[in-house]
Amino acid sequence: MPLHPQAEAVRAQRAAAGTPPLYTRTLGEARAADLADLRAAAGNPEPVSSVEELTVDGPGGPLPLRVYRPESGDRLPVLLYLFGGGWTLGSLDTGDAICRRLTNAVGCVTVSVGYRLAPEHPFPAAVHDVVAAAEWIAAHAPELGADPDRLAVAGDSAGGNLAAALTLAARERGGPAIRHQVLVYPNTDHGADTPSAREHDDPLLFNRRSVAWYWGHYLADPADGANPLASPLRASSLAGLPPATVITAEYDPLRDEGEAYAHALRSAGVPVELRRYDGMPHGFFAMAGVLDDGREAQRFAAERLREALR
Repeated sequence: MPLHPQAEAVRAQRAAAGTPPLYTRTLGEARAADLADLRAAAGNPEPVSSVEELTVDGPGGPLPLRVYRPESGDRLPVLLYLFGGGWTLGSLDTGDAICRRLTNAVGCVTVSVGYRLAPEHPFPAAVHDVVAAAEWIAAHAPELGADPDRLAVAGDSAGGNLAAALTLAARERGGPAIRHQVLVYPNTDHGADTPSAREHDDPLLFNRRSVAWYWGHYLADPADGANPLASPLRASSLAGLPPATVITAEYDPLRDEGEAYAHALRSAGVPVELRRYDGMPHGFFAMAGVLDDGREAQRFAAERLREALR
């Protein structure tokens, strides 16, 4: 179907403003512009019962966490949320509105982690950070008022890639146990040559050049792209991974590899719910303030998490 009228309006605003693609800017400019755009499109942040900033020991030094609580209480389910940004952009503020909505809609403690960014800290630094965060949450769940036996992970774009990598690492390490994974238009295969990757080259939307720019920062050596923790679709087996919800967008170069990962999980015996949002571009999940389907996708993700974390 054509680009959704609401998404087309966003594209037209970028065209009228002469907004240059992020991949044409310096890192500092791209990071600032990305955060400003996300805040403008995310909608009003919902109030939650409390928000706490923590710093824990990470594999590369202090690791910042942000903890959202819907209410006081013990043994609430807990969600680890991983923000997007191509492993290169983003911060704890990037996913703030999403974390607030999911906290309220799921009724869970949500923990966001400020993992290290590339190119200053290339692969596998971010993977090591999210694994450390998950292990810390499982070990300290009582302090958070959370139930370590009801832990889920979710993330969008590069955050979806890291969520998938986390489940692979946790399986190999024997824990922590993850009840469910929500992967929103995840990167799953470095160098993927798919129809969606070839088709989407609109400079006013996330496109194949965006994908190459992010991978170029993330991988110090292109050969690292063969590692399943960078490209989960290349794992020799996906058996035994947590049940998954996979969300994709029609106008997204990552669409086909995200859907291929969902099909590969299903073929490995993992329960999967795959939903594509037609007419939507990459990034729509974080644009709930201007795109109705962004709000709907967040509602759907929350519904899936509620069911999984009962």
